[in-house]
Amino acid sequence: MASSADSRALATWLATQNDAVLSAVLAERGASPNASWADFFDAAEALQDAPALTRALASLPRPLAEALAAVADGGTAPEPARSALTTRALVAPDGSAYPAVAAAVATMAPVAPAAPEPAAGATESDAAAAERAFTAAATLAEILQLALTSPLARIGSGALGASERRRLLEAGIVDDPATADELVAVAATTGLAAPTGKEWLVTADGLQWLQAGSVARWDEVARRLRDALPAGLRADGAGWIAVGDWPRAYPFDPSWPERAEQWRSLLHRWAMVGADGHSAPWAAGLAAGGDADLEALRALLPPEVDKVFLQNDLTAIAPGPLAPHLDLRLRTMALRESRAQASSYRFTPESIGAAITLGETAESMRAFLTELSLTGLPQPLAYEIERTAARHGLVKVVDDPSGLTLVRSEDPAVLDTLAVDQALRSLGLMRHAEGLASRSNPDAVFWMLADARYPVSMHDASGTARTVQRHRLAQPGEPASDPYAPLLERLRAAHESDSDAAWLGRELEHAVRAKALITVTVRLPDGSTRAFTLEASGLGGGRLRGRDKAADVERTLPVASIESVHPV
Repeated sequence: MASSADSRALATWLATQNDAVLSAVLAERGASPNASWADFFDAAEALQDAPALTRALASLPRPLAEALAAVADGGTAPEPARSALTTRALVAPDGSAYPAVAAAVATMAPVAPAAPEPAAGATESDAAAAERAFTAAATLAEILQLALTSPLARIGSGALGASERRRLLEAGIVDDPATADELVAVAATTGLAAPTGKEWLVTADGLQWLQAGSVARWDEVARRLRDALPAGLRADGAGWIAVGDWPRAYPFDPSWPERAEQWRSLLHRWAMVGADGHSAPWAAGLAAGGDADLEALRALLPPEVDKVFLQNDLTAIAPGPLAPHLDLRLRTMALRESRAQASSYRFTPESIGAAITLGETAESMRAFLTELSLTGLPQPLAYEIERTAARHGLVKVVDDPSGLTLVRSEDPAVLDTLAVDQALRSLGLMRHAEGLASRSNPDAVFWMLADARYPVSMHDASGTARTVQRHRLAQPGEPASDPYAPLLERLRAAHESDSDAAWLGRELEHAVRAKALITVTVRLPDGSTRAFTLEASGLGGGRLRGRDKAADVERTLPVASIESVHPV
């Protein structure tokens, strides 16, 4: 534990800083905004506590760790390392390490793992790396597409649950659980998905990303991954240092080598670095802090197509990777059956009905598919679109002002079927003058009917049809205010009331607990001062008790008369 004098030195410095600097210090040190500190002395003691210093040293990237080790050994740190260490409350303004910090550095053995050897057969062709880039972008798009309508569940650690990995495997989206975990981590790191309660939801950025082309998708994620790298991996805050040096980037953090491997794996998954640690040709600019060479990547990727073959069996065949914005719209009205570069889609009454639910009409679908098709619009598909559009809305869900959700239909037999359908039992449908009624939310009623394959449409209280979006997007967080503001206000108030008396009292408490030998300067009634060297033994009732070492007698001194305390 830091001595009282050491804590006071840090407390004095903290008290002289403005709120912006103090917030930065507390954030760098990972202090809780809800800390119960009463004054700056409490703050200084907490920051110099052994566990807090262990965490602080673990967060130091190699340049700062080496600079602090030099200072702790009696040397000096160059700027800007000295300034950064001061902002972390590890080095005093005069450039010296606080004694508690120097002691912590001396007891922590730096982690210095050997540089990893390149894996056997690590070299791969540019074409193979480009294929990995294409596969990663396409697979992440599939995961986000699934999460739009069926959010991915997350467990307490934030990772995907086993059931979600299995769902992605069974859907043919990924080939192994590791791919699912890494691509969800990529989406979370780059802001395409965000945790909401116990689910991963697609963000507004993620929805916009899905509209972009394959190369633009890769580039957006690559830039965000680069910018999200921990400071210790960034080269002057721009690109990244040599991948072989990543395991040694945080010398005082024993858990860092494993985290470094996780970061390397993410960038390898996204074809930014190869298995040998070297940057992919198109990512060399990113590694240097600039832009990727997208033309080099595009030249190695299969060209996107903007046309499909529509067939009489109600399928569509894309002769290559379909442009994402076209794929996104086509998948609102057809089920994607294969995920190879030449994809296939199947139209069903349910998929066409789902498109109408989302706002399509028979006319808009015919126009889109006619423009998209290399073979015109087959008569069976045109007939199915017309038939489904004619039936759509046979069941109407109405958000009634009474608070009930009404279910109407012009066909009494349909209402009779709904009333006894066991799949709809949870809706609690009951007879009503206008058909059926439920106390459930209108959207919940609508989607349960849609999932049960009824031709359903949604209407507002006036009877006007409205579209229903099934997907929920992660809501952006509120602009963050300074979380430390209430804590700093309390510390300022304590400092302004009587900081000297508070620090003096704390020094006396430390001396009594340690039975320390101290020199106390006391103001006498005549205005003069006198110094006593005491072995502190008690403090209470506004008085300090201790044995006077010079006179070998017990003395009791009023705390109000003590001007200063110094260790002997």
